[in-house]
Amino acid sequence: MTVDQTLKLHVQKTRRQLRHASEFPAKFDRAIYEAAPRELRKTSKYGVFYQAAKTIPLVLFYYFFSIGLTFYNKWLLKTFHFPLSVTIYHLATKFVIAAIVRSFLLHCTDIKPVTLSWRIYLTRVAPTGLASAFDIGFSNWSMLFITVQLYTMSKSTAVIFILVFGIIFHLQEPHLNQVLTIFLISGGLFMFTYHSTSFNLTGFTLVIVASILSGVRWSLAQLLTQRGGHEGGLRNPVDTIYHLQPVMIIGLLPLAVPVEGLEIASSSHVFGFDESGVFLSFVLIASIGACLAFMLALSEYLLVSQTSSLTLAISGIVKEIFTLCIAINFGSDGDTLSTINILGMVICISGISLHVYMKAREAEKRPVIHRKGEDGMPMLENGEANLSSSEGEDSEEELYSRRKIASMHQSRL
Repeated sequence: MTVDQTLKLHVQKTRRQLRHASEFPAKFDRAIYEAAPRELRKTSKYGVFYQAAKTIPLVLFYYFFSIGLTFYNKWLLKTFHFPLSVTIYHLATKFVIAAIVRSFLLHCTDIKPVTLSWRIYLTRVAPTGLASAFDIGFSNWSMLFITVQLYTMSKSTAVIFILVFGIIFHLQEPHLNQVLTIFLISGGLFMFTYHSTSFNLTGFTLVIVASILSGVRWSLAQLLTQRGGHEGGLRNPVDTIYHLQPVMIIGLLPLAVPVEGLEIASSSHVFGFDESGVFLSFVLIASIGACLAFMLALSEYLLVSQTSSLTLAISGIVKEIFTLCIAINFGSDGDTLSTINILGMVICISGISLHVYMKAREAEKRPVIHRKGEDGMPMLENGEANLSSSEGEDSEEELYSRRKIASMHQSRL
């Protein structure tokens, strides 16, 4: 087979893969367009409607699993005091689940799972994985010392660090409205945590360190999922989970072994069990948590890839308020909300509302591009037909294919 024939076949395969990969987004975009009121489709307000219809389901998906996992961890750690070991087990299980899903997609579709070079893995994936590992590890570790209320309040400071690192990595443009938003949220959080009845310095310090690492983690994750392109891109959240888990496990092991190694080796729940039923019961309970953790990671990376790390953080503030209300009404740790705490909550919500308003203004000004669907309909831009040619896309595919074919022939030589 000649080089031209190989190139032609590869271009056809690439186009087929891209077509299959874009079928669901195209159908989703079209469904949003059909659901919009007819008079709204041709106005600038459609951008706000489109952004809300795309973001709100992802946020609710994230809320469900995040709140569930928070209370699961608190319940589990009351009897099993090994948060780092539990985290490592969750990471390993998430890797297995992601591998199974990737294998399933490979056999059921034409889309080949993403594989990364060592250079991309070490420079892009490894830093994200290490920051993620210590963020999750320190967060779970802190649950041994503090209540759910203090944890959720303190971890909400991550929004400040996400904005800071977003500016450092050029993911956010600094302007006055953002400073005002973060000032309102951080000031509200300070009042929210004022005079907590169950304050513990060790646990609080662990949460603040986790919040700083969370800023690094989600800024790097946004770079990884949104700026990948053909080389090093992990736009599929399953691929993201699959590639990050090994690094996260390696990052947590040096911390977990000296802190929990001896105790877990003699624990009756794990290696020191007297009855196999006790060990199997623990594995089952931990596996349920691992499945929750997998779905939470899926929802987080979906939200980050479709919006931004700052939007994830702001959404997390609302989730923390829900979590706090649930903990106060149904928990047994004894914390209550004072007048200052309630005022802090109001100030937090004011900052969140300002962020949502700014996002709505941006969506109103930004053109909404709808992908071309299977029915051959032209792309839509803010409700109007976009009749621009797709030749640029074809040339990009061919250029990418030529580079790949050339590298294949060079390797043979």
